[in-house]
Formats: sequence, C-alpha cells, structure tokens
Amino acid sequence: MKEAPFIVGLYEWISLPELGVIGLRAKIDTGASTSSLHATDIEVFNRNNKKWVRFTAHIGTLVQRGHRCEAPLVSTKTIKSSNGLSQSRYVITTQLTLGNHTWPVEFTLACRRTMQYRVLLGSKALIDGEILVNPALSYVQSKPSFTLLPPN
Repeated sequence: MKEAPFIVGLYEWISLPELGVIGLRAKIDTGASTSSLHATDIEVFNRNNKKWVRFTAHIGTLVQRGHRCEAPLVSTKTIKSSNGLSQSRYVITTQLTLGNHTWPVEFTLACRRTMQYRVLLGSKALIDGEILVNPALSYVQSKPSFTLLPPN
C-alpha cells in the first residue's frame, strides 16, 4: 500500500534540532530553489582543520530572541534575489523537523530582518523531504516536539 503524501501549507512551524532552535515559522516557497535562514553575527572559524560557521539565529517576529549556533561550513553560494541583486552567502546543512518528518536541509545564512518570516523553505528542501504543498492551507502540521540533540 502506498504511503499518503506529506502535505504542508504555505506557512508551517519548523525546528532545527541540531542547532537547538525550536518553533520557527517558515514560509514555504516553491519559487525559490534554496532555503534560507535569518542569521546575523556570522563568523567563520576552524575546528579540527575544517571550516565552521558561528552565527546568531533569530527566533520570533514581534519579540526576537537570538540563539547562538555553530555548524560545519558546506560552501559559499552566490544567490540572486527576487529583486535581481546577487549576494554571496555561507551554506550549512542541518536537520529540519516539520510535523513528524525530519531530514537534512541545506540553508544559506542571510539577514532576513526585513522579511516577515525568518526561514524560507525552498524547492530543493521540499523535493528532498518529498513534500507536497497546498498554498490554500497554512500550519497543516503541528509544531515539532522532540528532545534536543547535544550541541556540535
């Protein structure tokens, strides 16, 4: 018997357990290929002869709380925004939890201070997670609940 498709709405609650970030509101954007996470105070450093990135992830929209995170640096990527401007961004891969699904997602780190949603979930993440989007719905999946993984 075929498993039912995993359907999400235009907006959903997500968590990034490896980063210790719980309950972020994300905009699902099938028009963007890459996912993006609002990050500030970004700095690259070496750990065990590998490049890592340290940054502050911002949780909340009206009242913001900063959370310091560290992750291995995967690459840098030039991203062309919807307004046509190109920007070089650091890229990390971390586990994303949406509803009862968890899978690795590649995120670019960018200042999304002026954006309503701190996370943009792009089409590559949706394909990798085998997600179907119904843009007429919002918050179809419940807020993820789990035990946080220890910091890297």
